[in-house]
Amino acid sequence: MPWNVLPGTKQEASNCVVPVSAIYTPIKHFANMPVLPYSPLRCRTCRSVLNPFSIVDFAAKIWICPFCFQRNHFPPHYASISDDNLPAELFPQYTTIEYETPAEKCSSSSVFMFVVDTCIIEEEMAFLKSALSQAIDLLPDNSLVGLITFGTLVHVHELGFGQIPKTYVFKGSKDVSKDQLLDQMGFFLKKPKPPTGVVAGARDGLSSESISRFLLPASECEFTLNSVLEELQKDPWSVPPDERAARCTGTALCVAASLLGACVPGSGARIMAFIGGPSTEGLGAIVSKNLSEPIRSHKDLDKESAPLYHKAVKFYEGLAKQLVHQGHVLDLFACALDQVGVAELKVAVEKTGGLVVLAESFGHSVFKDSLRRIFQFDDYDLGLSSNGIFEINSSKDIKVQGIIGPCASLEKKGPLCSDTVIGQGNTSAWKMCGLDKATTLCIIFEIVKKDSPDDSVQPSSNQFYFQFLTYYQHSSGQMRLRVTTLSRRWVAGPGSIQDLIAGFDQEAAAVAMARLVSFKMEIEAEFDPIRWLDKALIHICSRFGDYQKDSPSSFSLSPRLSIFPQFMFHLRRSQFVQVFNNSPDETAYFRIILNRENVANSVVMIQPSLISYSFHSGPEPALLDVAAIAADRILLLDSYFTVVIFHGATIAQWRKAGYHNQPEHQAFAQLLQAPRDDVDAIIKERFPVPRLVICDQHGSQARFLLAKLNPSATYNTDSPLPGGDILFTDDVSFEVFLDHLQRLAVQ
Repeated sequence: MPWNVLPGTKQEASNCVVPVSAIYTPIKHFANMPVLPYSPLRCRTCRSVLNPFSIVDFAAKIWICPFCFQRNHFPPHYASISDDNLPAELFPQYTTIEYETPAEKCSSSSVFMFVVDTCIIEEEMAFLKSALSQAIDLLPDNSLVGLITFGTLVHVHELGFGQIPKTYVFKGSKDVSKDQLLDQMGFFLKKPKPPTGVVAGARDGLSSESISRFLLPASECEFTLNSVLEELQKDPWSVPPDERAARCTGTALCVAASLLGACVPGSGARIMAFIGGPSTEGLGAIVSKNLSEPIRSHKDLDKESAPLYHKAVKFYEGLAKQLVHQGHVLDLFACALDQVGVAELKVAVEKTGGLVVLAESFGHSVFKDSLRRIFQFDDYDLGLSSNGIFEINSSKDIKVQGIIGPCASLEKKGPLCSDTVIGQGNTSAWKMCGLDKATTLCIIFEIVKKDSPDDSVQPSSNQFYFQFLTYYQHSSGQMRLRVTTLSRRWVAGPGSIQDLIAGFDQEAAAVAMARLVSFKMEIEAEFDPIRWLDKALIHICSRFGDYQKDSPSSFSLSPRLSIFPQFMFHLRRSQFVQVFNNSPDETAYFRIILNRENVANSVVMIQPSLISYSFHSGPEPALLDVAAIAADRILLLDSYFTVVIFHGATIAQWRKAGYHNQPEHQAFAQLLQAPRDDVDAIIKERFPVPRLVICDQHGSQARFLLAKLNPSATYNTDSPLPGGDILFTDDVSFEVFLDHLQRLAVQ
């Protein structure tokens, strides 16, 4: 939480600028967290769960709920409860605990529907086929698999028909409703269609053998699936030289969603879409076939001159709604040199909690390794879970404005809902169709208390409670409930500033601001992000800094806030705010990942980490500044999406001369190897797998590092450092930025 001591009134909260929020990872992995094999005890009135902050009367066998102060009786099986015989959920150290009710084991195995684009060149096709056959080998035996391929037409493969490959074909430019789909695919040949009600799986109107024609356990259809993939050809429709291929991505995803909705509703099914270019056919097309029309850029979106954009977004919003209703996830693997439409698809991926990977080719390690990670079951597995429902309880005087992150509002109105909505709001429960160990939500609260509290009130009433409940299907198939209960205190009045500073978390604050500014840039027209961030930062510094009025040199910030201006400086320059030089697809991709990662990873995206290796010292953190570059150093830059190993000029010369292969230069070989080992450790635990760039000083790829450094030495500076580098930029350096900030804050 950015504020671990909460501002007590609405006015004070708005003076704090950074919103009162919580960044929460619902199913984060804890080594020593107990999983209790029984159902939780809930409060009669507000349905919150018994927790360590509840007041317990052992004699009367009563517990008092900290949220609504309701007195609840313990059920008979808690009869032996006493001061020294507590159930685990009352232990003070278990503020986060998980319940698993053995009765509710879902028999449904995981379902994967592969949706594969065939409008790609032969070379890409070969890369994609090899990656898919590797993925199929890694699938759990009991998981169900389906395959849809698409180009100009959509082909649904009947994997249950083993003798010859058999497919059902749909026209890409035509919308197919769920009923038409079921009729045309012969679902009602043996068993007539029920006259009323919704067709939904084997329980409602479909025979299980008709479902198993298209969705088969991996162990049974591995051979058929591999043989279909081997024979998969590039889309046969000829493409005129001045046109793009006819690709009906929207229709294919629509068919996949309807098929899963009819066959396996409510199960944790994932549609995995592998897309190699822009959609030009049917609904959800993002550009016309004519090559003379370029794909939309940020400028086109700002000027409203991208005619298909809003239509496509509307179509994918409809698809997102359908998928959320069915409880299914859309994962996107976009591998192409051009844009494929991630910006339009973003809403469907984000609302269903899907994974997204963006790479230049299906042969790139970013794609291949990321796909392998999804099906990997070891220490670094993603812990994919499904069917999550996330709920919040909290003490009165606070409301929820919404959540920025991978979830969809369930429109469950209640006293907790604020009138102002940010992100997925207007509800106190959210659906998370897909979630994993790393999925992180940013919950934005609103303090509604108006008046300043009386001094006569006992100070004991300033404790404040939150409870986050996540009900989800664990990767083992078990239904579980994870409960986290937190206590914070609020302060108000003249002396509260020191308390607020003491509870300030600058990393969490930077991440909350990054998610908020990205959200505002997407929904507010004419929004100026730089101006908004600058005003917020000046406001915070003038409120929480120590200074004498109109004397910039007297300005200082408490250590709890001192790195915050630096985070804001890098956020202003980051790819989340500076969309210049990025396509709308890349910007959408960066924001999807920012909105689902935890604080530690998001901070690396905002302000990359830089480590320096040299003969004089072991690996040590270096300032993210152009002054860190030296001829005899190796630098390792981790900016989350890209990891760069940068060799100084001298090191590069020695390496080219082959010194590291000579036995007497063992130390040099070790120096070259050290950053490689550290990079392997980073890549192993990150999803999507970052792009690795190895470059030399003054080389063309050095731009990956130089773009992120603080330009303290530019072509305008008088004396650049010997052996160092200068940046050709007119951007202000951090020193100048800080100087201006101090001047404005003390006014």
